[in-house]
Amino acid sequence: MEKRHIAILGSTGSIGTQALDVIRQHPDLFEVELLTANNSSELLINQAIEFNANNVVICNEAKYEEVNQALRPHFVKVFAGMQSVCDLVTSEDIDIVLTSMVGFSGLASTVAAIKAGKTIALANKETLVAAGQTVMEMAMEYKAKILPVDSEHSAIFQCLMGSAGAEIEKIHLTASGGPFRTWTKEQIARATPGQALKHPKWNMGAKITIDSATMMNKCLEIIEARWLFGTPGDKINVVIHPESIIHSMVEYADGAVIAQMGHPDMREPIQFALCFPHRMTLSNKKLDFAQLGSLSFFAPDRERFPSLDLAYMALDKGGNMACIMNAANEAAVAAYLKGRIGFYTITDIVSECMNGSDFDKACDLDTIFRTNDAVLAKASELIDRQEGRRIHQKQ
Repeated sequence: MEKRHIAILGSTGSIGTQALDVIRQHPDLFEVELLTANNSSELLINQAIEFNANNVVICNEAKYEEVNQALRPHFVKVFAGMQSVCDLVTSEDIDIVLTSMVGFSGLASTVAAIKAGKTIALANKETLVAAGQTVMEMAMEYKAKILPVDSEHSAIFQCLMGSAGAEIEKIHLTASGGPFRTWTKEQIARATPGQALKHPKWNMGAKITIDSATMMNKCLEIIEARWLFGTPGDKINVVIHPESIIHSMVEYADGAVIAQMGHPDMREPIQFALCFPHRMTLSNKKLDFAQLGSLSFFAPDRERFPSLDLAYMALDKGGNMACIMNAANEAAVAAYLKGRIGFYTITDIVSECMNGSDFDKACDLDTIFRTNDAVLAKASELIDRQEGRRIHQKQ
């Protein structure tokens, strides 16, 4: 395998730091061309020095001088702002762009990398949720390869490699069930952000962890799977698998099911994408089947986790509906993490936005960006209203 030149968008987040650990294990295989962060300036500086990055971008322009002063003696070129990210990912020196920025903010830079024909290691669900059809068509037009990094979608991709061209009967997305899998609906309704952030299996950032608790992450993954694999929503199933050993499964027309297994460690799918089609060694925990005991599977409880139905509604409606769902969820999760709204209010706000926002069958990028801005504003109003009610009830 020849050395590959990597850009990591969101290098200070959970996926970004684990990607750098993969690179740390294989310094002969990778060279870091670009690292970006939003606010975590100190960690970005340390990463740039350790990995001898050629360029870094701090998206929060107020922190530019701090980063620039620290990295000037190391001859690292420092830039600021999201437009710099979009400009730099097009560099001829970059082979693979790992898009691990959280939320809708990752769309613009991913589009820029696609237009430059880069290989995209996609860890940003929201790109395909908000603009799946447009992004996939663009990838075909510019001959940009998209490789999934999410553990579930990487698993599906690997399962499909085993039966290329065979008819898919169903995709089974596995879900751990999150921290509230065994909680009653009444207990979940009172859940604090601190409780929701205690994921039993995966080490993830705050936003993704809350999405796991509401099961909105499965909504995003259903839509992402639809576009990545060209599979209609009625052939994508969610199954609760608390052990998180099987990362997803593909069922074929003849009844055969192929599953991809491994310990819950995001470095595995990250490395698979960065090294594809090669498989390299990785210093991680390996499966011991004699020690596993049993694996369990359950249907999701849609009464306790009502968000799941929203993904199928969004796919059925098409157009900008999935973008509406995503934008409302981003706003609601941010408000919940600040203690402004209750746990189930997250799903209520998403549902209200999906039912009350302007629907547009068009799915071009201009429509998607307009929709995102409009729904964030609408969700903000709903959050203010809900917060006011909570304050009033406590008085």
